[in-house]
Amino acid sequence: MDSTRRKVLATGAAATVMAAAPQLFAQNSGQGKITMPFYEKGAVRIHYQEAGSGFPLLLIPGGGLSSVASWFANGAPFDAINEFKSEYRCVAADLRTAPDGQSTGPLEIDHPWDSFADDQLGLMDHLGIDKFLVMGFCIGGPFIWNLLRRAPGRVVAAVLAQPSGSRPEARDLPYETNRKGWAVEVVKRRPELTMQTAEKFLTKMYHTNPDFVFTVTRDFVSKCQTPVLILPDDIPAHPYSVAMESAMLAPNSEVSMYPWKEPKERIPLAVRHIRSFFRANRPA
Repeated sequence: MDSTRRKVLATGAAATVMAAAPQLFAQNSGQGKITMPFYEKGAVRIHYQEAGSGFPLLLIPGGGLSSVASWFANGAPFDAINEFKSEYRCVAADLRTAPDGQSTGPLEIDHPWDSFADDQLGLMDHLGIDKFLVMGFCIGGPFIWNLLRRAPGRVVAAVLAQPSGSRPEARDLPYETNRKGWAVEVVKRRPELTMQTAEKFLTKMYHTNPDFVFTVTRDFVSKCQTPVLILPDDIPAHPYSVAMESAMLAPNSEVSMYPWKEPKERIPLAVRHIRSFFRANRPA
């Protein structure tokens, strides 16, 4: 009797597990799950994360040329993926230049900024996304201005958080910081690259047009009709003066309170501002 009873209980338990499995899989495949596939085009292979559902939101992590999607969970002022995935289809990717990232691709010395825009727009094409919101931190600021120049009809609204920029008294700062940090690390990890190649890449990025936001002119910003929300910072790499000048020039701009990261109790207020800005500007 005991043996028979054990067999019946075991069979029932197995049936319960099998019945629950599709539901469990569905939960893991829904808004709570972050998938991490690759997008490939020619010599470029981009590792990206996708989470949530709703109107598409491209999230560009900070970290300069070492930017990786995991930054949102491990170094950002707040985790934008987890914050917005309940309402938006969030997409984030490692830069092809990130030494610790999983994306790979050549350093396109002749057009470095546009090579990143190619990756970002190509990824959205790969995912079947036409129009989208975008939020970028740090280097995401120049990236977003370039996306607005390259694909103005696709970016519905943009948030630039602690954006990078250039001031006359610190023109060499972006180049030197990346040469001593990023360039050394990327050459260590990618034997096909040399320090000379990395330096040429940085020269084109930061010395060819070392003014303002690197990727566009003041004239472009003054004529850009896309709604933008700017959250300024005030450190050498994220100059407050450049962020505010951008906000003053852009005809459809908003600015968050400042400072918004300190004390940390202010961050939820900034997130609420971002959320209301997105809701006000996304398509119905």
